Amino acid sequence: MQRPHPTGFVRPKERFSTEVQLTPESVAEFATRAGDANPIHHDAERAAATRFGGLVASGPQTSSLLMGLTASHFSQHGAMLGLEFSFRFRRAVGASERVRLEWLVVGVRPSTTLGGDLVQLRGRLLNENGETAVGAKGRVLVFES
Repeated sequence: MQRPHPTGFVRPKERFSTEVQLTPESVAEFATRAGDANPIHHDAERAAATRFGGLVASGPQTSSLLMGLTASHFSQHGAMLGLEFSFRFRRAVGASERVRLEWLVVGVRPSTTLGGDLVQLRGRLLNENGETAVGAKGRVLVFES
C-alpha cells in the first residue's frame, strides 16, 4: 500500500518560524557579497538622508533569509530542493531590526515522478512592528535522503 505522502512528515497547515537580529554590519556584508553597492545598505550618512531614514537590508538578503528557513526546516527530516519562490517587497527593513520569518504549508502533493512531496508554501517577513515587510510564496520538493 502506497503512503499518502512519500516522505510522511510534511503536513498541510504546518507552520514554522524563527527570528533574526539584523545588524548594520551584517546588512553591509551581505550586500557587498551580493555585489550590491547601493549606499542605502552601506553608507549610514547617505541612507539617513533617504526616505528610509537609515540603513536598510537588501531585498536579496530578506528573501534569502526566508528561503534559508525552508531549507533548514525541511532538511531536519530529509532532503529539500527549492523549485520556485516569489517575493513581494512591501516595506523597507531597517538594518538594526529584529525580524520574524514565518512559513505556512498550504498544500502537499506526492510526486512519483520527482520521488517526493511537492510542497506549496506561503510566507512572510515581519518587521519589529509586526507588519509584513516581505510576502512570499514558494514551492519545494521534499524527499527522503
